Amino acid sequence: MALPVAAESFTPEETRALAPYFTNTDRPIFALTNLPETVKGALFARYSRSAKSVRRLFLDEFLGDIAEGANRTSTAGTARADKLFARVFSEYGDDSVAQLGGAHLACEGVSNVLTKVLEWGRLMAYLEQSTRYVPYTDKPNGQWKYHVPAELDAQPPLRAAFIEVMDDAFETYARWIPAMEAHFRAKYPKSAQDSDGVYKSVIRAKALDTLRGLLPAATTSNVGLFGTGQAFEALLLRMLAHPLTEVRSCAQQMLNELREVIPAFLTRVDQPDRGGRWIDYFSETRAQFELLAEGHVAGIDADARDEVTLTDFDPDGETKVVAAALYAASALPDDQLQRIARSMSADDRAQLLRAYNGNRTNRRHKPGRAFERTNYRFDVLADYGAFRDLQRHRLLTLEWQPLSNRHGYVEPAAVEDAGALADWRRVMDRSATLYEQLADRGLKPLAPYAVVMAYRVRFYMDMNAREAMHVIELRTAPQGHPSYRRICQLMHTAIAEVAGHRAIAGAMRFADHSEVELERLQSERNLEKKRQSLTQ
Repeated sequence: MALPVAAESFTPEETRALAPYFTNTDRPIFALTNLPETVKGALFARYSRSAKSVRRLFLDEFLGDIAEGANRTSTAGTARADKLFARVFSEYGDDSVAQLGGAHLACEGVSNVLTKVLEWGRLMAYLEQSTRYVPYTDKPNGQWKYHVPAELDAQPPLRAAFIEVMDDAFETYARWIPAMEAHFRAKYPKSAQDSDGVYKSVIRAKALDTLRGLLPAATTSNVGLFGTGQAFEALLLRMLAHPLTEVRSCAQQMLNELREVIPAFLTRVDQPDRGGRWIDYFSETRAQFELLAEGHVAGIDADARDEVTLTDFDPDGETKVVAAALYAASALPDDQLQRIARSMSADDRAQLLRAYNGNRTNRRHKPGRAFERTNYRFDVLADYGAFRDLQRHRLLTLEWQPLSNRHGYVEPAAVEDAGALADWRRVMDRSATLYEQLADRGLKPLAPYAVVMAYRVRFYMDMNAREAMHVIELRTAPQGHPSYRRICQLMHTAIAEVAGHRAIAGAMRFADHSEVELERLQSERNLEKKRQSLTQ
């Protein structure tokens, strides 16, 4: 199985400087070693707003702060620890032991299709390159930043068509960035109170937000992951069972690099009678279920739906949350507390919930676990760009359907206002045509690579009220992207008006329903103040 080669190269001096801190300097998948945890976290944090690779960021911004003469840490005791772990794991089957060691891993130059696979697990931490702060205008080695599926190598004409459509999408995106920035500068003149730096950042973010719908799901990105051995094992098993070559190739590279830093935690992955059986189970179950399910859902048109639909909730949910709040403050059993809560007036229940919430002075002040007593299930139909942002909320239950052209695409008003409508629609049409070509050739698993991010994808989010508070308050903040702000505003409204849980909706006091023109303006102003205070 061919593995992709890193686009970046380093000088001999840079390679020597990098060697103590990275498991390799010439491949796109690598682990971080011998660095303080704060440095590892800071490096991955920079992914969000930088087009540079982690190793380049380390050379440019961090190497000078690392102690002179640092070298690889001693391996004394490692062999003994590995043997002890193997014995405990073999004799007791204690999976919890695998939660006690972890690793920082970088996956660079991976498609947006693959990033969603990487970010599937709940109990890992991820940082991904942002389409809001990083313009995809670079052409390393003369090529735009998108992945060409290896499966197309056997079909040269289709591969050529894929490349032609992807190139057109990227060229259109890059060509319109200056014009879109000029459009927004004319629409939103610079305020005297804002510095040139703040104004430039805000206008650039607005332009990139508007145009990101032109980028295909094949667009490559950089992702930083931190997880335990157990979390990496679960991720790798699922990736190795995946139908896409890119995903399986990435998994093999990840396994190779992780064995440089946490080898004892991953011994089962490629053992035929252990990991091999898991992989077979995942792939066989997926294939068999898809075949059976097709007979029940194929050919049926979807009902017309709004962007957000609250499909399931408990009418008594608010009463149950009150009972759950009373639980820790009483000596009574749960069912008796529910009877007491039902006998209260709506005002009494609302008063108790207000007291349980306390005086929340910012959105990070969260109420207790009583809010986990009731759930909401939302069916969402949103552009792929908004989905990418909301998919990051992994502690709730989220599942999505394959990306396609079936649900149409969004068309920001600024696209027409700036004169880009004809180009926008051409890219949409060519993307849809390529998707259909891939699907018709029996390459349906590959077809999502061809779909640009303006196309809608259907997904559901099932969350308890405590999770809903976190998602809604965070994603309706004024600096958020308009697409996901609108989705979470609609969720908040549905909790109050459709579910009738007005006291719960009222507890989400930092849900913001305002309309904002320049989403990043106040946030950039605050960031500039922080930077100035640090230099004083």
